[in-house]
Order: sequence, then structure tokens, then C-alpha cells
Amino acid sequence: MVLRGAAWRQTAARLCCIRRPESATVTVPISLSRPCGPATMSPAPSPSPPFDAAFRAGLTALFRWRRDVRRFRRDPIDEALLDRLIALARLSPSVGFSQPWRFVKVRDPARREAVRQNFQACNRAALDDYRGERARLYAELKLAGLAEAPVHLAVFCDEATGAGNGLGRKTMPETLRYSVVTAVHGLWLAARAWGIGVGWVSILEPGAIKEILQVPESWSLIAYLCIGYPEEEHSDPELERHGWETRRADDVLIR
Repeated sequence: MVLRGAAWRQTAARLCCIRRPESATVTVPISLSRPCGPATMSPAPSPSPPFDAAFRAGLTALFRWRRDVRRFRRDPIDEALLDRLIALARLSPSVGFSQPWRFVKVRDPARREAVRQNFQACNRAALDDYRGERARLYAELKLAGLAEAPVHLAVFCDEATGAGNGLGRKTMPETLRYSVVTAVHGLWLAARAWGIGVGWVSILEPGAIKEILQVPESWSLIAYLCIGYPEEEHSDPELERHGWETRRADDVLIR
């Protein structure tokens, strides 16, 4: 006879306690997600929470309102909240479960100033690559909030990590860095949910930043983030608002 539905669940529940001859009681873990068979030590799967229409609408709003913020108030960010955002970023997926992200809180004023000076030098060099109207527009853009943001957070990839034992990286070793990018995006979305803005400063020389922050040689700079409460709120990207670029809709191909 094959038990199904509620019948086998009730039977399985009765079997969870088994008497030994010496009258000791042991609990045998039994999965109630499939018909009875040999006992397994695997934990039962957890039910997923109900992601209903209201949640999906909120998630859509979160994606739309996640902005690359460059204009910050100087109000401090609570340290516990910053740690919570980093903890949420650590929930991001990583190739081979390698978890290669490394976070550096940059608090030393001298180091911050050195980073800011590196940005200014790189920004001047970038401006030289443009001519005419593009050069004028580039010069007017605010491309970093290094002076105003209360939090500077550098995010590195540990290229020498042994975690994950190289799984998934033989043909695409760059997925180690991609994994760190997913953590950055996770932190970005989480910060927006708490009303905090994040700006990714990419106009920097990675080698110089590594030297300024004195991190291990095997670490590669992925992102230098400015974090703080936004001075102003916008649902559209600043570069789109100031005429630098428009949003594309031709990025899906069918083969």
C-alpha cells in the first residue's frame, strides 16, 4: 500500500519517535516533503516567503529609485546600519560560493584626501579626451561626492581566495570579480531601501588606491563607494537628466 497526502504525513510524524530496547527515545529526522524511505539527515527545505503583488510593486520602485548619488548631506550614517548593509551585501551569490568580496571602511582623513586628489588627477585626464560641446558638458558634471559623503567604502576582490576551491572559474576566471559586483549592487539596493544613497566612483587609478589603503597585493579594486543621505531625490539618472546619455531599449537580441 502506498500512503499519499495527509495519510503519509501523519504516519511519518508517528515514526519520528522510535523506542530503543533500553527505553531511550531518539528523534529521527524525516523529510515530510516526500514518501517515507530511508531516514536522511538533510534539513527540511524552508518555505519561501509570499512575494505578493504589493511586494513586487515595492521591488520595482526600489529598482527605479536606486540612483548613483553624487550629492550628499553630511549627516553621519549609524555604524550599526552600515554594518547591516554590508551584511546584506554578503548574501549575494558568488561563483563556487567563493565570497571574494573584501570591504574597507576608509576613515582616515589623510587617506580620504589622497583618494580625492587621485580622483581630481584622473578626472582632469579624462576631460582631455573630450572636445567641444562634450568637453563643456563633462566639465559641468558632478562625478563624485568624495568631499561630502560621510562614508567611504572601498570594495575589493580577493583574487587569491581559496574559498570555493576554484569551482566555476576555470573557463571564466573573471566571474570572481563579477561576484563582487553583485555584492556591490546588493548593498546599493539595500541602502536605497533605508533612504541612503550610494555613488560608485570609477574615475580612479586602482593601483594608487591599493597603495593608499595598503591592502594585500592579491586584492583588486572593484568599487570605491561614497555613501550618505542624498541631498536631493530623483527617479531618473543624473547623466540622463543633464543630457549626457539616454536610456537604451535595444539591448535584447533573439537568436
